[in-house]
Amino acid sequence: MEEYDGTPLDILAFGAHPDDVELSAGGTMWLAAQRGQRTGIVDLTAGELGSRGSAALRAEESAAAAQVLGLAVRENLGLRDGLPENEDRALLAIVRALRLYQPRVVLANALEDRHPDHGRAAAWVERAVFLSGLVRVETAGKDGSLQKPHRPRHVLHYIQDWPRTPDLVVDITGAQAAKFEAIASYGSQFFSKDQEGKEQADTPISSPEFLEILRGRDLMMGRMVGILHGEGFESKTPIGIGGFSALLA
Repeated sequence: MEEYDGTPLDILAFGAHPDDVELSAGGTMWLAAQRGQRTGIVDLTAGELGSRGSAALRAEESAAAAQVLGLAVRENLGLRDGLPENEDRALLAIVRALRLYQPRVVLANALEDRHPDHGRAAAWVERAVFLSGLVRVETAGKDGSLQKPHRPRHVLHYIQDWPRTPDLVVDITGAQAAKFEAIASYGSQFFSKDQEGKEQADTPISSPEFLEILRGRDLMMGRMVGILHGEGFESKTPIGIGGFSALLA
């Protein structure tokens, strides 16, 4: 991945842990990059509390996944896994990322989910998006200069472990191979033939069935809107369209 050149991103996805975005929005991110849109991922934590792998290994895995997805940027904010953070510090770290990358659309964790970090991360990103647009919330960039306010146009929450009804479904038909290649980058977390027979902790996402559940979810999301494969998103605010031509396309 090349050094970030300062060009605003079209889509910036936040994840509480490395692999959150790949699992639920990997197809969306890959397709956007294929269409020439600039995309990035900001991981809030290194996932150091996970039962499998390590923070260092997951950093290598997330870099490999970024290459598969064609990301323009990937950053880890280094917040504590489990998110037992000073909230001001966490929110300002997210605000700095928003102002640095200036995305038009933000993707965030599920509003409510099996893993408690996901809902909390979703709330933090949503609040940070609001704060990022306020002139009197001051943050400094990596070079020490004062950052300009920036507020993305949309915040969408991807759907994770628990079933939720989407407000919007992205057609990812044709992106399945790339999505699951990115997921496979996390060899420490998910089932693979290479891991069979090795003594490792069992987790809710380490079984071979889990990957089949993901494939089934993409099929179900697609079925809801009459396509083959889809990824669903929720929005807490209405999304405007430029006319019914968008629905007739």
